[in-house]
Amino acid sequence: MIAENTQTQMRKGILEYCVLLIISRGEIYASDIIAELKQAKLLVVEGTLYPLLTRLKNNGLLSYNWQESTSGPPRKYYMLTEDGKAILNQLDTTWQELSYAINTSKKVADQESKESTKQTES
Repeated sequence: MIAENTQTQMRKGILEYCVLLIISRGEIYASDIIAELKQAKLLVVEGTLYPLLTRLKNNGLLSYNWQESTSGPPRKYYMLTEDGKAILNQLDTTWQELSYAINTSKKVADQESKESTKQTES
């Protein structure tokens, strides 16, 4: 139960970054964002994504335009603004720093575990 809570919080913590990464590739429809997030095992439902998209838009990181659809009403397609691109660059740097810190900590922990096992076997 504790691990599940931590995993959920970790996913929530990187959701905004992942959404910005997906949108950075070009104009995209919200359903396509959801599909990519689900494929990446960041199980997101519309009730989670739409408030996030609204907040990102209100913060000036996203814009959107309406495009006609052949299968129904017009669709809202999202894209990054210049501010959104700048924030994404900052988040890229933060992600690299976090990845380095995690990998370094894991290497140290793995090394200490190996040393502890060797001492126990002696």
